[in-house]
Amino acid sequence: MREEYDFSAAKRNPYAKKLKKQITINIDSDTIDYFRRESDSTGIPYQTLINLYLTDCAKNKKKLHMTWG
Repeated sequence: MREEYDFSAAKRNPYAKKLKKQITINIDSDTIDYFRRESDSTGIPYQTLINLYLTDCAKNKKKLHMTWG
C-alpha cells in the first residue's frame, strides 16, 4: 500500500449536485399515514415517495389551488 495517492486526475461524482439535504418539516399524521400505506403497497420507503411526489410537483411547476371554506 502506498503512503500517498494522487487523486488530481480523479473524476468528480456526477451526482454530487443531486445529493439530498436533510430538513425538518411538519406534516399531518393523515398525510404520513397515506404515504406509509403507499409504501407498504409499492415497497418504496415512504420518505422516498414523498420526495418523488414533491420532485414531480417542482419539475412540472404545479401550482397549489386552495379554497378556504
